[in-house]
Amino acid sequence: MDEQPEAAQEPQAGLTGQTGQTAGALDRRAELSEFLRTRRARLQPEDVGLPTFGRHRRVPGLRREELAQLAGVSVAYYTRLEQGNGRNVSAEVLDSIARALRLNDAEHAHLTHLAKPKAHKKKRSARPQQVRGALRQLIDTLDGVPAYVTGRRSDILVWNRMAAAVFGDWSALPAQERNWARMVFLRPDYRDLYVDWDQKAADIVSYLRMDAGCHPDDPLLSALVGELSVKSEEFRRLWATHDVKEKSHGVKRMHHPLVGELTLSFETFHLPDDHEQTLITYHAEPGSPSADALRLLASWGTDATRASTATP
Repeated sequence: MDEQPEAAQEPQAGLTGQTGQTAGALDRRAELSEFLRTRRARLQPEDVGLPTFGRHRRVPGLRREELAQLAGVSVAYYTRLEQGNGRNVSAEVLDSIARALRLNDAEHAHLTHLAKPKAHKKKRSARPQQVRGALRQLIDTLDGVPAYVTGRRSDILVWNRMAAAVFGDWSALPAQERNWARMVFLRPDYRDLYVDWDQKAADIVSYLRMDAGCHPDDPLLSALVGELSVKSEEFRRLWATHDVKEKSHGVKRMHHPLVGELTLSFETFHLPDDHEQTLITYHAEPGSPSADALRLLASWGTDATRASTATP
C-alpha cells in the first residue's frame, strides 16, 4: 500500500479562478449567486407548468419573478438571495426554492452549504489529511481489488498495489500532484486512460464544486481551482457550469496500456468517522475479459505498475 505522508503544499500566491476566486478563499456570495442563476437558466416555463407569454425572452430559462412565484416568496426576497445575500434565510425557504428549481439531493445540499455555511475552525481545511491505520491495513488486504482513499479536493491519500497497477504508480508523483483533478486535466496519459474522458472530467469538477460549498475558506482548494483555470480551458468551461455531484457508484471504461480495454464497476463508501474521506473500490464482472485482465495485472504485481508507467 502507498500513501501520501508529506504535508500539503501552501497555495501559490496570485492564483485566481474565473468567478472571483482568490488563493485565500472562494467568494461564497458569488458562488451562491452563480449557482442559483445557472439552475434557474436551465428551466423553461413549460418545464414547471407555467404559461409562456411571448416568443422572445431576454434571459434563458425562468425569470426571477417566475421562480419566486413557484417558491412562494416575494420577488425582492428571491432577488436578494440570488445576489448572494443568504443571511437569515430559513431552511424552509431554501427547501421551497430547491423544489422550484428541481434540484437533486446533491444540488440541494450544495445550496444549503452556500446559503447557510457552518462555522469551521480557522484554516481547518489546510491541515494535512490523515488516514486511520486500520483502514490502510484493510486496503492492503483487498487482493485483486483496486482500492484507494480520497480526501478533500479529490486528493489521493492511500492506495493499494492493484490501484497502482490500474491507474499508474502514484508513489512516483510529488505529494501535491496526487490529485484527481490535476491528473485528469493536466496529464495526457489520463486522457488516454479513460474511454469517456469528458464524463470523468465533468465528474471531477462536480466533486470539487461540492467541496467548494462545504469549505469556501479552504486556501488549497482555491489555489487548485486557480491553477487549473489558468492551465486548462476545459476545466474553466466545466467550472463555469456550477454542476455538483456526490461520489456514488457506476461503471468506468478504460484503455489500459498493458491489458487493453477494461470495464470496471466502482463503489464509493463514505467513512462514518470522517465524512471528507471516501473509500473507492473497483471490480470487474466475474468471468468477463476485464476480470481476466485484472487477474493478469495482479500476477504481474509491481512489474505491471512499472511497465504501465513506462509505456507511452
